[in-house]
Amino acid sequence: MADTLEFNEIYQEVKGSMNDGRLRLSRQGVIFKNSKTGKVDNIQASELAEGVWRRVALGHGLKLLTKNGHVYKYDGFRESEFDKLSDFFKAHYCLELMEKDLCVKGWNWGTVRFGGQLLSFDIGEQPVFEIPLSNVSQCTTGKNEVTLEFHQNDDAEVSLMEVRFYVPPTQEDGVDPVEAFAQNVLSKADVIQATGDAICIFRELQCLTPRGRYDIRIYPTFLHLHGKTFDYKIPYTTVLRLFLLPHKDQRQMFFVISLDPPIKQGQTRYHFLILLFSKDEDISLTLNMNEEEVEKRFEGRLTKNMSGSLYEMVSRVMKALVNRKITVPGNFQGHSGAQCITCSYKASSGLLYPLERGFIYVHKPPVHIRFDEISFVNFARGTTTTRSFDFEIETKQGTQYTFSSIEREEYGKLFDFVNAKKLNIKNRGLKEGMKQSYDEYADSDEDQHDAYLERMKEEGKIREENANDSSDGSGEETDSSFNPGEEDDDVAEEFDSNASASSSSGDGDSDRDDKKPAKKAKIVKEHKPRKKQPESKKGKDPNAPKRPMSAYMLWLNASREKIKSDHPGISITDLSKKAGELWKAMSKEKKEEWDRKAEDARRDYEKAMKEYSVGSKADSHRGERSKKKKKKQEKQVKGKGDKKGATSKSSSSKSPAKGMSDSFKSKEFVSSDESSSAESKKEDSEDEGAASPAPSSEDSASGSD
Repeated sequence: MADTLEFNEIYQEVKGSMNDGRLRLSRQGVIFKNSKTGKVDNIQASELAEGVWRRVALGHGLKLLTKNGHVYKYDGFRESEFDKLSDFFKAHYCLELMEKDLCVKGWNWGTVRFGGQLLSFDIGEQPVFEIPLSNVSQCTTGKNEVTLEFHQNDDAEVSLMEVRFYVPPTQEDGVDPVEAFAQNVLSKADVIQATGDAICIFRELQCLTPRGRYDIRIYPTFLHLHGKTFDYKIPYTTVLRLFLLPHKDQRQMFFVISLDPPIKQGQTRYHFLILLFSKDEDISLTLNMNEEEVEKRFEGRLTKNMSGSLYEMVSRVMKALVNRKITVPGNFQGHSGAQCITCSYKASSGLLYPLERGFIYVHKPPVHIRFDEISFVNFARGTTTTRSFDFEIETKQGTQYTFSSIEREEYGKLFDFVNAKKLNIKNRGLKEGMKQSYDEYADSDEDQHDAYLERMKEEGKIREENANDSSDGSGEETDSSFNPGEEDDDVAEEFDSNASASSSSGDGDSDRDDKKPAKKAKIVKEHKPRKKQPESKKGKDPNAPKRPMSAYMLWLNASREKIKSDHPGISITDLSKKAGELWKAMSKEKKEEWDRKAEDARRDYEKAMKEYSVGSKADSHRGERSKKKKKKQEKQVKGKGDKKGATSKSSSSKSPAKGMSDSFKSKEFVSSDESSSAESKKEDSEDEGAASPAPSSEDSASGSD
């Protein structure tokens, strides 16, 4: 038979709520770990008195009773697991696991039995329901009636708040059954009464959560916070953990008390009690007990007279009374040497402390996250500035915590800490990427392949090449790339046409006016190809040789179909992950084979690139010659336009009416004639037609003479 039994998804009934966790049975005893709070219940095998197996709402349940009267209930077992549990109890605990079903008759008349910390309402020998007396907050009596009030359960949607029992009178003299019932309840109930003197009192302590100044009275079984407005009584059994954390300024200390269940004020729940102390504040403390009682109760952990720093005295007293260890920061040190990191959570700024087994954030709102409940962490780029980054934590329950505005200098320290604790990092491999470029890590596939990182490297190289190509040929056009110039051209054309109609008197003025619209027209013409140019930038030359694949990509293309056949229905993401794992596990000899293929592909690519570059240079030379030829033609067209303007002016002086109607052209019309020589020839012929009537009339006159 196995020495241990483990059960997952077991539910422990605590104060009416079901807390899921893991149950482990061993030779030494029974251990249950709460998945939500991380609290561990440890029952020694020697303390077990009885074990009961019964059918409950969530399948089957196990009830364990200890010799000191405590009761533990665990639900969520399957019926088939009874034989295994029964044999284990017989072999290791020497107990008979009894089967006892609940009574479902629906009667409301029966017998009340008090056993340990349980009140059991039975009909015959079968229990109907059981009430843990630790859930009782108040017990009041009336005539033949007892009323039990319960603590409110925040984790349950519906809470039972009150139960009334009718107790019939008896004929026995001197015994009141109602009072006897109430005394049995109160002896085990969790009714906090501030009776007797406090062990010690700390006056006017600064409390951040709940906010205010409180007097803390230390009683043997509970802690009493007394403020000007509110009072809180905190049983030591509700204290989960104690933390002592140094402030970043090295002058103050946080003392944090984790509570479950939390203290309540209206609808507000306080899961943490946070006290703030100054390191310079000292105190002399005298306990309200004699030395023998102090020695007997605390076994040397406390003395009757103590002195020292205030935070040391409070933490020392709490540790002795609660009987729990105090958690302090581990060996983590940030960029500034502090044991914490300044960051923001939700709307408030605070401090994040990396501990040995978790993270804690103080103070508004306080958050404690254990390592064993973390699914993964993520380092994200800051949303507002590049000087900071965000640290994201997602738990196994799906809850996400984002700590933002962390200084960039803290990244290396925090990454090393998370890596040392072996937490899952969602974007592992990007530590170096925040500081250096992709090119310097081209061989990172040998250590751990990341398909996403590989793709990003390739895209980065393509972007750099396109940027270099565009920067080589864009020098001449940078002056005309300013978009508002297009609006200026439209305005200039209107003014130029008006100006030509009024200022046609001087040759010098007309020359200057001719130059301006020509320059404007050139800019307008150059804007048209620039609108198409971004399309050529987006893609590479289709005739250019393709870049060679890496050894991994060659292997992946050859192995993709085999991976799909071995894993039918696998997604693209899972296929990439699986391929990365196979590549990482591949032997060095097989990798060298693909490295040789990649090297051959690289040589072929370099050879093809040389041939392509020679051809592209020849094309560029031909393009330059065509540009020069085109410019030469434009100058010739411009010279003809100047001659034509002079001819039109002379003809207009001889025949004003006809010359004005035929030879007048706006400046923009003249500038647009640069595109075709055919139009310029047509205009020349029109000018000749306008000037020819004058000499023909003179010749006819001379002929008549």
